[in-house]
Amino acid sequence: MRKSVPIGLAVAALAACRAAPTDSIEATGTLEIREVAVSATVPGRVARVLVDEGATVRAGDTIAVLTQPTLAAETDQRLARSRAARAAVLELEQGARAEELRRAEAELAAAETEAARATRDAERLRALADRQVVSAQQFDNAQSLATAAARRRDAASAALALLRAGARTERLQGARAEADGASAAAEAVRAAARDLVLLAPVAGVVMTRNVEPGEVIGAGRAAVTIGETAHQWVRVFVGQEVVSRIAPGRTVHAVLDAYPDREFAGRVASIATRAEFTPRVALTERERADLLFAVRVEFADSTGMLKAGLPITVHIEPGDAGVTVAPAPKP
Repeated sequence: MRKSVPIGLAVAALAACRAAPTDSIEATGTLEIREVAVSATVPGRVARVLVDEGATVRAGDTIAVLTQPTLAAETDQRLARSRAARAAVLELEQGARAEELRRAEAELAAAETEAARATRDAERLRALADRQVVSAQQFDNAQSLATAAARRRDAASAALALLRAGARTERLQGARAEADGASAAAEAVRAAARDLVLLAPVAGVVMTRNVEPGEVIGAGRAAVTIGETAHQWVRVFVGQEVVSRIAPGRTVHAVLDAYPDREFAGRVASIATRAEFTPRVALTERERADLLFAVRVEFADSTGMLKAGLPITVHIEPGDAGVTVAPAPKP
């Protein structure tokens, strides 16, 4: 025989908790639904709100659009920096152009010719200076010119070698890192632009519309609150005498006060690990003093009959006792 005393607001009747293990456990609570507050991660001005309270939305539907006056210009600026950084990396990776190499080769050839001529002039003047046909100062000037020409030749040769070798590894790595940073900055702006379009994360019903076009809202402020009506839940309380016979996943049958002949299927989602006192709406002082455990029961009803705020009575089918008491050790 099933015994129960509803106590409202999700409190189990202690008489049902003390029923025989073969009887179902009856408790009454108030239905709730999951509520999702949809908000932007960046501040902005509300341009449009596309839904009203009570509207049914699907996951992915656009519900509101925000704007930022400087976002378009900032996006263009970040994209331009990203393109410039990528172009610099490409230039370093490809190395010198053929025209630059040919010019460097021509400069080296001219420098070699000049150095050879200056060296020959200095050698001729050396012999004349030994015979005192020319002054020592003239020989010194020719030798200085030959030395300078040789240095220009060496510089041109080194420049050509650098062009052929390409950019240093460290410089190329630095350019790539700078390009990656510019691309990340551009992507951050694009992400901010996407966040200005608020999409419904779940299917359900619009419970509250919190903003209107023209308002400036900050990051994190809820523009719309959506109730996920396809997933209902209730929290009921059971006594310590029966909590050990309830496990997550246990089948639940529930009825509404207005429809006592119609059952709704659910399951036990979780059981509290800490006991608490019953609320002050309990019937007697003795019942208020009793410790109870909260049990969360979830439903997945699509009929639309399970609405938030309605009282519902659940019947939990208990299993075998989950606690085995070991015999006391002999002294």
